[in-house]
Amino acid sequence: MGKRDSKSSLLSHSEAKVRLLGEYIKRYLNIISNDQYTTKINIHDLFCGGGLYENGGEGSPLVILNEIKNVHFKNVARLNSIIPIDCYFNDIDKQKIYSLQKVIQNRSLFYDEFGAINFSSNDYQDELKELIPLLSGHKKEKFFIFIDPYGYKEFRIKQIKDLISSGNSEVLLWLPIQFMSRFAAKGTPTALTNIIEDLSENNKRIESSISAWEFIKWLKIGFTKYLGTNNFFVDTFTIQKDKNTVFCLFFFSSHIKGFEKMLEAKWNIDTEQGKGWNFRRNQLDLFQQIVKNPFEQNLKEYLKKKRRYNGDLFEFTLRKSFLPKHTNEILSNWQKEGILEVFQSEDQKARIGSFYLSYQYFRDEYKKVYYKLRQ
Repeated sequence: MGKRDSKSSLLSHSEAKVRLLGEYIKRYLNIISNDQYTTKINIHDLFCGGGLYENGGEGSPLVILNEIKNVHFKNVARLNSIIPIDCYFNDIDKQKIYSLQKVIQNRSLFYDEFGAINFSSNDYQDELKELIPLLSGHKKEKFFIFIDPYGYKEFRIKQIKDLISSGNSEVLLWLPIQFMSRFAAKGTPTALTNIIEDLSENNKRIESSISAWEFIKWLKIGFTKYLGTNNFFVDTFTIQKDKNTVFCLFFFSSHIKGFEKMLEAKWNIDTEQGKGWNFRRNQLDLFQQIVKNPFEQNLKEYLKKKRRYNGDLFEFTLRKSFLPKHTNEILSNWQKEGILEVFQSEDQKARIGSFYLSYQYFRDEYKKVYYKLRQ
């Protein structure tokens, strides 16, 4: 079940995949390199491939290195602090690693002043055995792990949990859903036994008629239940080539700030719904789309159940795969309609438009304000 063995050109769905990777890495590096806490960033691409396709398309290693180069020189120009960014590119195919090294050298994509660059041709399992113990021992370092595997028979969900449990790492996982859903419906072949078994214990049984979209939902629910909702965040980005061909990226984090940055990257690519990308989507007005989206009703039901503070609403928004700006827009509209009041205390209303939905208030002033709906 080769990832790119029979494909020498970067296909459109892969182009969307690496674009999302680049959008996130850009935000990730800008935030982490200037957080005044992190001492080093480590980026691991565990199935990196050769980096460059015959049609000129750039794979994940080149996308990562371009963003590292951009953020480094941006920080230099702004006199910002510079921290090392170490890259680890692994592919079991030694020829692909050799090709990648040549491309990086020919394009001058990595300088010693950036950090260190490492290449290996190890089995995926061996890479994990070395990587996982490192995470908890380097609390002031950040780790981003991209997993774009050739096959799935060696993949276990516990590995994702082990990678993000340290609290200083994020994982982006690529899965070709159109193949997986079809296989699962036919009775789960050997290549998918582990991943389905891991998620089936706490998830409903997969129906024989399941669609790719239903399978994505099944996987996300399964991942969330397996990891637990208190400490971990899971989200998806779908890539639809046509009616019957769907691909999906799964993002895992134990830190709400990293999760927010990934959602921003998604919405930057898909300004309609922040869900994914397809070839023929027309762009619509953002608020019109939000009104049609069940998120508004979900938000209304959430606020009606009990008193909710700004910290509660910030996390609720992200876990529904929306951004604070979307919730702010809905709340502003409700205020204009006279159905929402925002309070700083029992006898003091907050200023109109003051909702305090940001990571800063989530971290420092979780209960800055609370919200009341009149109906």
